[in-house]
Amino acid sequence: MRNRIAVIALIAVSAVFGQGSKPGSDDGRIEDAVRIRLAGNRDTGGAGRIKVEVKNGAVVLSGPVESERQKAAAEKQAKKVKGVKSVTNQLVITEK
Repeated sequence: MRNRIAVIALIAVSAVFGQGSKPGSDDGRIEDAVRIRLAGNRDTGGAGRIKVEVKNGAVVLSGPVESERQKAAAEKQAKKVKGVKSVTNQLVITEK
């Protein structure tokens, strides 16, 4: 339940601030799907600070994560989304 609320809030904030791709576009759908996968995956740490950008199906992940495991999990989840052509993982491991 908590994850669902977080996902809904994340999508709403993205829509309000115009972050990412145009809503309704294929890139916008991919971005939303990646964000949902990241937020719903325990290994990504909730993905609260991971930035997702999509252009022509190419996903770029950036921002801080706490471990190599979270970094790898985020990339793996992004690659599972239908329509993703490539994933560039620019996530940076930071200390707690």
